[in-house]
Amino acid sequence: MKRFGASNRVLTIICLMYLILYVDRVNISTAAPLIKADLKLSNTELGLAFSAFAYPYALFQLIGGYFGDRFGARLTLFVSGLIVSAATAATGAVGGLGSLFSARLALGIGEGTTFPTATRAMASWVPERSWGFAQGITHSSARIGNAVTPPLIALLVTLVSWRGAFVVLAFLSLIWVVIWWWNFRDVPAAPPLTLEELVALPARSRGGAAKTVPWLKLFRRMLPVTAVDFCYGWTLWLFLSWIPSFFYQNYQQNLTQSAFYSAGVFLAGVIGDTLGGVVSDRILHRTGNRAAARRNVIVAGMLGGFVFLIPVMLVHDVNVAAIALAAAFFFVELVVAPIWAAPMDIAPNYSGSASGMMNFGFGVAGIISPLVFGFLIDRTGSWTLPFAGSICLLLLGAGLASRMHPDRPFEEPEAS
Repeated sequence: MKRFGASNRVLTIICLMYLILYVDRVNISTAAPLIKADLKLSNTELGLAFSAFAYPYALFQLIGGYFGDRFGARLTLFVSGLIVSAATAATGAVGGLGSLFSARLALGIGEGTTFPTATRAMASWVPERSWGFAQGITHSSARIGNAVTPPLIALLVTLVSWRGAFVVLAFLSLIWVVIWWWNFRDVPAAPPLTLEELVALPARSRGGAAKTVPWLKLFRRMLPVTAVDFCYGWTLWLFLSWIPSFFYQNYQQNLTQSAFYSAGVFLAGVIGDTLGGVVSDRILHRTGNRAAARRNVIVAGMLGGFVFLIPVMLVHDVNVAAIALAAAFFFVELVVAPIWAAPMDIAPNYSGSASGMMNFGFGVAGIISPLVFGFLIDRTGSWTLPFAGSICLLLLGAGLASRMHPDRPFEEPEAS
């Protein structure tokens, strides 16, 4: 691909989407202490509000993946973007737990369709040899969103209050919707692609009609990947939901200080996301072994996360905690690119539905993890004990990774 070719332009727009979506997803975490005080919420109630996003998010992984395969990425992401923008603006107008819960539900509906549909778009617009890199760089953009959100929200709060901050972010989301609709088409063609770019793309991406998705058979095939994604997702949701409050309440940092420490942790994830994709693709190019390219990176990431979460529980020092959390997040984020490349390896013709089935596990983790974390804090008074759940699930995920088999393509039913 040429450096600034049409394929790269599409990938750049998708990267921008991932960044904006994660800003909209985790902005509530940075503003949480102010929202909690303003709405008079407990940690358990705040955890319930955090988890509200994940209920429809988990469901719409499946529905959204189907929509992306059936109706195309252009229309699906256009509608999803409009919902995200409206839900973000609504968050700034909440008056209590009920309305906050409802706004987060709406955000989960909007965002639930996005990643599986984006995977469908990348399977068509990105050469197969670069699938790991594409997943790594897009999720790296999401972690940039994680990293910039704490200082961005801290700044916006001082300028326009926490409520006004959500309105500003809603407007930015709306701008992306216009850019997407104007630039993207479901079927790659020349122009805007050059002949060289078009030839490099998978041949199936030049077809038009979508096949009927063999739901049950595909879900059974994706179930091991879904289980591994649940184990990864438990820890990621913990980071996304509670890390700013962890520094704010456990170490008595002010909003600016907690934003600084949180940004450092999330920046480590940016490096992990990108490196995971690069290493996974490099292993694939050198060995031709998809199982090694995806599984080995996932196992290394989960074991590294396990090791570096231990000091967070054993040492009560803000700098040790910040460094250990950053290292743990770096390793955990190595998982992202290979696990998102796995559905493209296994079922490229149904990559939207397959990745949605995989990320259903992530969505279910998002329902449980933030709520359990908040509940344990309220019951025990400890901010470190809830990390034990992540440690156990990272070990379990490393063990389950051997059952994914991205080297075995999905066998389609003859009727399809």
